[in-house]
Amino acid sequence: MTIALERPVSTTDPTTLLDPAVADRLTRRITTDHPEISADLARRIVGQTAAFIATSGQQPGRDLVPSRYVDYGWHAFVLHTVDYAAFCELVAGRFVHHVPTDGGDEVTEATRQSRERTLAAITAAGYTVDRDLWPDLAECSQCHAGCTDSPNGGKKK
Repeated sequence: MTIALERPVSTTDPTTLLDPAVADRLTRRITTDHPEISADLARRIVGQTAAFIATSGQQPGRDLVPSRYVDYGWHAFVLHTVDYAAFCELVAGRFVHHVPTDGGDEVTEATRQSRERTLAAITAAGYTVDRDLWPDLAECSQCHAGCTDSPNGGKKK
């Protein structure tokens, strides 16, 4: 499978995708919602969230999935609807939906493959991957057209 790139392959700090004021708001939201997370870790989560949303928004239907940490960032971002909608339009040209799946906590070969597919896509899109923030996957994805989080629950019609 070939990944079409919108930008040249390079190593880019994904926090550069965000306005610094937005990044600060998201960092504060994460540390408020998750007091066990330091401001430094929250800032790293914000960067990986930006990379994930930008990558998955440009590749609908790929069934890319965030890690638990990135999902914390995604939830924080979605709460800032004006900022989130503007960011999605900027990086993907459309709104990137977040719809939870009904997956369990069990790590399977399929979840490992989803993680690796997601990390490969982020890397191919030119963003730095902070592997420490990807130890597991959350129960959601960007795919909204027949994937696990679609209105039909991923069932083929």
